[in-house]
Amino acid sequence: MPELARQQHYNNSYTRYTYPRTQAQTRSSQSPVYIRRQADKKKIERNYLIHRIVSVSVVALLGFSVLPYGFNKVTKFMLNPTPYKEVKTDYQQLLFPTSNYLANHWFLGQRSLEGAEVKKPQMASLTESSRLSGLENQLKNLASMYPSIHPSIYVWDYESGNYADINADEIFPTASIIKLPVLVQLFRSIEKNQLNIYDEMPLTEYYRTEGSGSLQFKAANSKYSIDTLARMMITESDNSATNMIMSKLGAMPDINSGIRQWGLKHTYVQTWLPDLGGTNHSTARDMATILYNIDNPDFLSTSSREKIFDYMGHVHNNRLIAAGLPSGATFLHKTGDIGKMLGDAGIVYAPNGKKYIVVIFAHRPHNSPLGKEFIVKASEIIYNNMVY
Repeated sequence: MPELARQQHYNNSYTRYTYPRTQAQTRSSQSPVYIRRQADKKKIERNYLIHRIVSVSVVALLGFSVLPYGFNKVTKFMLNPTPYKEVKTDYQQLLFPTSNYLANHWFLGQRSLEGAEVKKPQMASLTESSRLSGLENQLKNLASMYPSIHPSIYVWDYESGNYADINADEIFPTASIIKLPVLVQLFRSIEKNQLNIYDEMPLTEYYRTEGSGSLQFKAANSKYSIDTLARMMITESDNSATNMIMSKLGAMPDINSGIRQWGLKHTYVQTWLPDLGGTNHSTARDMATILYNIDNPDFLSTSSREKIFDYMGHVHNNRLIAAGLPSGATFLHKTGDIGKMLGDAGIVYAPNGKKYIVVIFAHRPHNSPLGKEFIVKASEIIYNNMVY
């Protein structure tokens, strides 16, 4: 009899956990006690959700009111009498953190991103004559040999106005080539007496950054003239010096405003250096236009041009376009190098007096040496077509 009871208990357990619920169990789930327990459970879950919503709302309220208020008070009393004592929280920046970087226009305290000024651009546009189809075909054939490289190339001859265009209006990351418009805006500001080339700035930790350049290793609070910073920005491609100059000019909004007034539609500064993400953009044609206008007396003075060309004539990196030129040629330029993009932009002076602008951008697999190889060979082809 006990053995039979154990067997019956086993059978009931097997039935309970293996097969559909019995009629008795169904009646149990419909009992008032069971229904009340399920209702209480749902009520608890609903109250928990309400509590979560209230908690998130309170935290958000603190983030957008109490904490900024406290931040304003702290900066007012702790940083006094520095220029930052009247710091105020910018709610637009909290909601749209890139608005400051993209902005190039300021009106009644409001930032905005305006289109390029096309009615009266301050820069002269390049006058293009005949298209150099033969050169373009050679460059396209070269590109077909490097399927992992996507190029953008613009070449313009000073004497004839003849040009070559391979994706020249396609927007590319500029890497350190963005330092060219920063340099031009610097000398435009100097000519307007907004600052002096002999003004000095201290190197603080706010400006110190990694990447190219030797300034990152210098002593804190050591002072450098604008002239020295500009030279380091171009010759060494120094990122810390670039950030110091951009700050002196009024940061990215001021530079973008200048670019807009020049009439360039596709060039803008969005990020402090180093721009490893490639968010600072331009086109080969825009960069060629900047290079052309450095020599434009209606845009820059002779003294500014001489300073700029002096910097560009002593760039340390001669492994790109310069490596494809013969020994007698002179190249004034600026290079750019990040993982996904490699580029070079400048003016070539041949021994026979020939002069042309060349800009080459190359999208590549991350840090692929094929990018450099392509640019050097493209430079050789361009020189042979433009000079001989």
